[in-house]
Amino acid sequence: MLDFDKAGGLIPAVIQDNTTGQVLMLGYMNQEALDKTKQEGLVTFFSRSKNRLWTKGETSGNTLQVVTIAQDCDNDSLLIKVKPNGPTCHTGSTSCFGEEEIATRTKAIQFIAQLEQVIQERKENPVEGSYTNFLFEKGINKIAQKVGEEAVETVIDAIAGKTETMKGEAADLLYHLLVLLAASGLELKDVVAVLQERHQKK
Repeated sequence: MLDFDKAGGLIPAVIQDNTTGQVLMLGYMNQEALDKTKQEGLVTFFSRSKNRLWTKGETSGNTLQVVTIAQDCDNDSLLIKVKPNGPTCHTGSTSCFGEEEIATRTKAIQFIAQLEQVIQERKENPVEGSYTNFLFEKGINKIAQKVGEEAVETVIDAIAGKTETMKGEAADLLYHLLVLLAASGLELKDVVAVLQERHQKK
């Protein structure tokens, strides 16, 4: 049970983007605010300046849709993972902590993980007309050939200084590499583990 009395009836609530893991803001809740948050599925705080309940986005529309609510080991703070509907900060930023660049990088990493998951799902549950399934059907030799082709095209564009087209070729290379890993029974985390091990030795 949460200990609201420890801090005079209010407990801090850390708000985190469920998809990217980015910390969006910090607010305070009393029991009534927490109950309303659970009932309506939108984050509601107790505003210390207004001395009342305040649902995030009630004016701007930039609400925070609750995904999960967890309390810490001391029962005196909350971690709420959300789906933000628009920027969280009143300044228009994604986060009140000004982590725009971090958020962009995190979303990019998250997308790669989602793409890898889709590829694995196609491997386990083929979909008619799917290019990914076409590659799996052709076999590992064909997939490996595509990786080689995309790698060469990426290198050619890099040497020529064609950075715009290089982005597309690199995207093709990364996609086909993920398919090759899946076809070989490997995952991107297996490759990352090797990089981490090498990094530790330096």
